[in-house]
Amino acid sequence: MSDIAAPKLVRAPALRRVFDGTPWRRAVILAGFALIWELYARWLDNALLLPTMGATLSALWAAIVSGELPDRTLTSLRVLITGYALGVAVAAALTTLAALSRWGNEALGLLTSMFNPLPAIALLPVALLWFGIGTPSLIFVLVHSVLWPVALACYGGFLAVPSTLRMAGRNLGLSGGRFVVEILVPAAFPQILSGLRIGWAFAWRTLIAAELVFGVSARSGGLGWFIYTSRAQLETASVFAGLLTVILIGLIVEGVIFRTLTRITVQRWGQEQA
Repeated sequence: MSDIAAPKLVRAPALRRVFDGTPWRRAVILAGFALIWELYARWLDNALLLPTMGATLSALWAAIVSGELPDRTLTSLRVLITGYALGVAVAAALTTLAALSRWGNEALGLLTSMFNPLPAIALLPVALLWFGIGTPSLIFVLVHSVLWPVALACYGGFLAVPSTLRMAGRNLGLSGGRFVVEILVPAAFPQILSGLRIGWAFAWRTLIAAELVFGVSARSGGLGWFIYTSRAQLETASVFAGLLTVILIGLIVEGVIFRTLTRITVQRWGQEQA
């Protein structure tokens, strides 16, 4: 019998494998946007309307070295984390009640129909009347911006859980909160994670918009207040530095926190392909 040579595995060159990775592709896309920005700003030649990428990075570095931008950013992040956590907690309570009770189901459906279309920033004047100018008003609108999209995503995921899995949980004697935590939440986690992402995006842009419009105070305002005061002083490069900071934080949260959470949960569980 003649020997048949086994086919050789063709391996891509190491350099190609590196550049095929998602981080490198994203870096190339970002570099392309930065180059377009720089070229267009130089062609426009009006720093008041559009500073160059270099001028923006210089303003960003100056704001970091002075300590103003880190302080403003940390102020915004503290408010964001507080409002986001409260919104997720209330959404979890509402969806749990909706999953266990018809009354809870009707209440969640009615409340989401009423309040989900209502922009969170529209509630800020009311929040200022109730809580005054300060962090509680911002937290109030953040809870509103997070609560409804997260609740809708969670409950939509619960409804999509197969009936066979539900029956398996019932046969194991699970009921109430244990049934939700051990059966519904793991099965619906891809939708829940999607809702958490949407809630984060809504909360972040709501916070920046609220700080831009009302701020907190000149002493303790956050990143939106930094952008607002820079605009009032016609420091356009600092305005773009603040906007760049907002974008970078969004990229870090999405690219590090949520991607890591996706990889160690739904991808590891086989619920989503990498």
